[in-house]
Amino acid sequence: MSILTLLAPTPLRSSLNIPHCTLLALVHDMAECLVGDLTPLDGVPKAEKSRRERSTMDFLTSSLLPSSSSGAGDDAPTLISSAWAEYEADRTLDARFVHDVDKLELLLQMVEYERRGDGAVDLGEFVHVARGIRLREMKAWCREVLRERRAFWEAKGKVPSCVADVEEILRQGEEDGKEGEEEEEEAGGGKGGEAGKKP
Repeated sequence: MSILTLLAPTPLRSSLNIPHCTLLALVHDMAECLVGDLTPLDGVPKAEKSRRERSTMDFLTSSLLPSSSSGAGDDAPTLISSAWAEYEADRTLDARFVHDVDKLELLLQMVEYERRGDGAVDLGEFVHVARGIRLREMKAWCREVLRERRAFWEAKGKVPSCVADVEEILRQGEEDGKEGEEEEEEAGGGKGGEAGKKP
């Protein structure tokens, strides 16, 4: 996942702090080393899951990592703790991007496992994750992954599960793209307008 942050789509890259995004990706699941990877199927309420993870991060950063004596706030425990809190809060563009990367990675794994299974393994139950991707550039990347999945199954002469969901996501992406083009044309006085050009 951290490597994927380094491959941020070009239109989005200039708005992100890529090294910081990589840090967020590295620490986002750190609490799971003790708490475990809790999912909704485990029956643990969201508030309790958050409490366990926060408590674990406090333990990891205060008990196991050496702290700087300078008190400047730039030591490893503070850096890791604040990065994890930023990811959890999901309010910054960097955090939203890394959340999208987390979902995209799951979709990439889904497609890779299906390919390894040579058409004998259908993991379409994970397609729904694509609906949670929020940034436009990341949605475009997600649609490319889903198109590759569709092409793989078509080449096998099979119809995978969740085809309707995939088609809806792809169709929604085409509609989003048209709306984006219209907004750019209005802002720039048409595709050839001077106002739409970057200096």
